[in-house]
Amino acid sequence: LLLSFFQHALNSGVRRYHVAPVLCQRAKVAMSHFEPNEYINYEKLEKNINIVRKRLDRPLTLSEKIVYGHLDDPAKQEIERGKTYLRLRPDRVAMQDATAQMAMLQFISSGLPKVAVPSTIHCDHLIEAQLGGEKDLQRAKDINQEVYNFLSTAGAKYGVGFWKPGSGIIHQIILENYSYPGVMLIGTDSHTPNGGGLGGICIGVGGADAVDVMAGIPWELKCPKVIGVKLTGKLSGWTSPKDVILKVAGILTVKGGTGAIIEYHGPGVDSISCTGMATICNMGAEIGATTSIFPYNERMKKYLGKTGRSDIAALADEFKQHLVPDSGCQYDQVIEINLSELKPHINGPFTPDLAHPVSDIGAVAEKEGWPVDIRVGLIGSCTNSSYEDMGRSAAVAKQALAHGLKCKSKFTITPGSEQIRATIERDGYAKVLREVGGLVLANACGPCIGQWDRKDIKKGEKNTIVTSYNRNFTGRNDANPETHAFVTSPEIVTALSIAGTLKFNPETDYLTGADGKKFKLEAPDADELPKLEFDPGQDTYQYPPKDGSGQHVDVSPTSQRLQLLEPFDKWDGKDLEDMLILIKVKGKCTTDHISAAGPWLKFRGHLDNISNNLLIGAINIENGKANSVRNALTQEFGPVPDTARYYKKMGVKWAVIGDENYGEGSSREHAALEPRHLGGRVIITKSFARIHETNLKKQGLLPLTFADPADYNKIHPVDKLSIVGLKDFAPGKPLKCIIKHPNGSQETIMLNHTFNESQIEWFQAGSALNRMKELQQKSS
Repeated sequence: LLLSFFQHALNSGVRRYHVAPVLCQRAKVAMSHFEPNEYINYEKLEKNINIVRKRLDRPLTLSEKIVYGHLDDPAKQEIERGKTYLRLRPDRVAMQDATAQMAMLQFISSGLPKVAVPSTIHCDHLIEAQLGGEKDLQRAKDINQEVYNFLSTAGAKYGVGFWKPGSGIIHQIILENYSYPGVMLIGTDSHTPNGGGLGGICIGVGGADAVDVMAGIPWELKCPKVIGVKLTGKLSGWTSPKDVILKVAGILTVKGGTGAIIEYHGPGVDSISCTGMATICNMGAEIGATTSIFPYNERMKKYLGKTGRSDIAALADEFKQHLVPDSGCQYDQVIEINLSELKPHINGPFTPDLAHPVSDIGAVAEKEGWPVDIRVGLIGSCTNSSYEDMGRSAAVAKQALAHGLKCKSKFTITPGSEQIRATIERDGYAKVLREVGGLVLANACGPCIGQWDRKDIKKGEKNTIVTSYNRNFTGRNDANPETHAFVTSPEIVTALSIAGTLKFNPETDYLTGADGKKFKLEAPDADELPKLEFDPGQDTYQYPPKDGSGQHVDVSPTSQRLQLLEPFDKWDGKDLEDMLILIKVKGKCTTDHISAAGPWLKFRGHLDNISNNLLIGAINIENGKANSVRNALTQEFGPVPDTARYYKKMGVKWAVIGDENYGEGSSREHAALEPRHLGGRVIITKSFARIHETNLKKQGLLPLTFADPADYNKIHPVDKLSIVGLKDFAPGKPLKCIIKHPNGSQETIMLNHTFNESQIEWFQAGSALNRMKELQQKSS
């Protein structure tokens, strides 16, 4: 009865001096409704923070509090921003269906009986946008039945919750059910930082990292720097939360956040809704940030209450001092943005950091020769599919309909979750968006990740689309390299789709109604949360059984979609000599270039089959073409994967030479698994994106950087490379690369690396998974 009293007091928001943390601990608040026996442990967070604060003897940023609050050994862990590797104990793991296949295959290979932390699988990536929500969902269930069955049974066997296809996009589901202030969550998707909108440290990783956490092994992360973004003023008018991150992306560029957490603070924070904060954190992945976060405030509390988690909000209130930054804390860099002066932005094409005010984009497009007519406008995605986003878009659409107008461009709507879909249907938003010309797609990623069966253009046709998505690399949405994709807010997408042109500025320009009269769209206004409770829609969650040991997980040896993994070979103890260069990449090389998505998603569980897309999008500096490289043994040009397979067959090791920020974009570890599977050993670049560099290390490859970036120009595709000094491989010690030119001459350059001692052991063992098995055998 006493516990019930205190729980009731917390749930009802009562604040009494005698409701102390120790009593909250007795009440035990569950992490989520789906895991009633897994509890939030703010006491441990508080204890660790106090240990670290005493050691460092300085105020802490919010990011530091939560990261250091999850240290495996806070008393002894060496802590230096940007340098030391931290050993962390995250609270939970989340995996989307495309990456979960390889993550679960690796977990199966580990031989462990059950996951050590709460974990979930979310079926959102394999649903292709074609005809509309229900039809596309059913088609996906039919096509992907084998994969869904594998993920469902693997989840049941190993204790992983399973969100069925149609549930929604992983990050929206996490925000609605799993993220909370102070949580540390890792997810096998680069936009996992979305959960920072609820005050959590949520980090995108590859599947091998997820396996570490699911196996109960401390997870390693280089101690992040902290970039502070101070927000002043207040959002109003057409300016939205999306414009904050579009502006920040323009300032920091696609690699400006690498190795850092972006921490938003200042009085302007309180003018942003919880889901708006999630939008900002989500797209922080586009500037290379480890993650992004906002401090706990009333907007988060309001969202927690509306999503049935008032008990978590009440508990967070009691520990609030640990969920906001300390006064006087220091950031490595500070950016200040006055929200009252911020204008609506649109970024692109071909890169998410090319920022333009909406008022300028028409003139810029005409000057650059970009198509100004908009073929398709697309709203939704994990970045912008909240109730508020849909409401603001519907508010714009209503005005057009009132004047007899519909969209001039094709228009699609992607709800972020089944809960959002059901609620916008109930509250009339979906009806309005359909009436203005929209097609409501399935609750899934869809065109944002290339799952779009686009019929209105031919490949190679130059065209423009505008989206509320987060990423707009060449060919990402529709596999057409001539599609100029621009990223902006849902309400701006809606307005531009109605006008049909990039030359329309909704803040100043007029439209002509069906009656011939001119009118101007008013700035949209909408509720951040529904007045009624959210409609949960259909029940799409599968609980794992208490005992899944008897569950059978079927992987057919003849399957073209799934393939059990074989361990990679161990390092032979010798230097890597006379390696051929598979490709020297020119310019931007994202994980989309290294391991394309779209139609290749169906092979995410079959390493050999998906390896046929290795580097097919990368531009070969030798001939300026994609998927065309010289075979050094035959002197014939051919596809990159075929050439790699030939080298592997002949027992020849090979390397890749890359440019700046190699591997930016998605967390997909297939971009690291594929080169390893096909015989690659070394990737040498000017710089790496964080997740991809870690993924390469996990699979036993050597990601190395030029000590002098100008040395990139010294290596030619016809050269042979030797990496020497591996017998003395040690943290912080450069390696030598001997370049052998065809004329017999040679030169030596120095290569840097970021390996620590345990990561060197991954390389020596052949992969992190091999090393895990070695340690298990020793402990046995």
